[in-house]
Amino acid sequence: DVQLQACGGGLVQAGGSLRLSCAASGFNFDDYAIGWFRQAPGKEREGVACVSITDGNIDYADSVVGRFTISSDNAKNTVYLEMNGLKPEDTAVYYCAAAPETDPISAQARHIRLRDFKANDYWGQGTQVTVSS
Repeated sequence: DVQLQACGGGLVQAGGSLRLSCAASGFNFDDYAIGWFRQAPGKEREGVACVSITDGNIDYADSVVGRFTISSDNAKNTVYLEMNGLKPEDTAVYYCAAAPETDPISAQARHIRLRDFKANDYWGQGTQVTVSS
């Protein structure tokens, strides 16, 4: 079974740091891009950062550039999101997702970016991040 287990959320004061982990299993990790997304109450889900395990490309949302860093430990099939300089507006449930880097029909490389993740990709359960002011 495919599993994406996100953990590491918590309550932190503004300016603080957290590191989220996304442990993947049940699919060929090397053939996917892993992304972090978040959804705050009453708001739409938004992309935060993603990394292609296939080609190493990284994409960040403008709102987190310079504060968040995404990385992967391919030996552990795990992707991390280091979050520094947290702001109250970063409060949300954070989810990780996996999107295949190869188009299943054309077999062409997709070069996944945040905007390319779809509802029918693999999605994990979320972890709550709360930043107090």
